Amino acid sequence: MSDFETKLAELGLTLPDAPAPAANYVPYVQTGSTLYVSGQISNGPDGMILGKLGDTMDTEAGATAAQTCALSLLAQVKAACGGDMSRLVRVVKLVGFVNSTADYGEQPKVINGASDLMVALLGDKGRHARSAVSAASLPFGVAVEIEGIFEIA
Repeated sequence: MSDFETKLAELGLTLPDAPAPAANYVPYVQTGSTLYVSGQISNGPDGMILGKLGDTMDTEAGATAAQTCALSLLAQVKAACGGDMSRLVRVVKLVGFVNSTADYGEQPKVINGASDLMVALLGDKGRHARSAVSAASLPFGVAVEIEGIFEIA
């Protein structure tokens, strides 16, 4: 078992299958050693995680939704690496979109759900640059969508 898989198991988590695109795009693009992963929506074992932060969902639930996005991002990285997560050099950047009301201001705390998980699973190579922004709505009414940039060997 790899260090990555050991950490996943220690946290009681599993990677989902890499989600298929929902429209006319590819799940990831590699150019050189840079891997761009398309936005991954909040989707848990029971289906899509829907909600609007500041209205129907609180910050803690939003952070949990962001964590599911992080797992999907890592599933895409694993697929791009042919199943070999040892090829992941580092997480470069995450861009998080939070379905939230106009007066909600805790988007960074929501996206911390993904950022904290990346560091818990990957240590220093999980530390990344980041943006956390509000969105008036997201596809299907999901709570969070996150895209990522990764360096792979």
